[in-house]
Amino acid sequence: MRIEADTDTCVGSGMCALTTPELFDQSNKDGTVVLLRSVPTDVQLKDAEDAVRRCPSGALSLTD
Repeated sequence: MRIEADTDTCVGSGMCALTTPELFDQSNKDGTVVLLRSVPTDVQLKDAEDAVRRCPSGALSLTD
């Protein structure tokens, strides 16, 4: 699985960074998502899925 983040869609709510700080951060410039790791480990996958579900703008997705 691979995480994709659309910074044009992101509203900067920070749910991803709060949910999984080892995978996501926020830009100091505009608060949008910063992807720290695009391929989560097996251990991180469930947290990545949770972050995708919680994203209020739909800016995050998982692809094969």
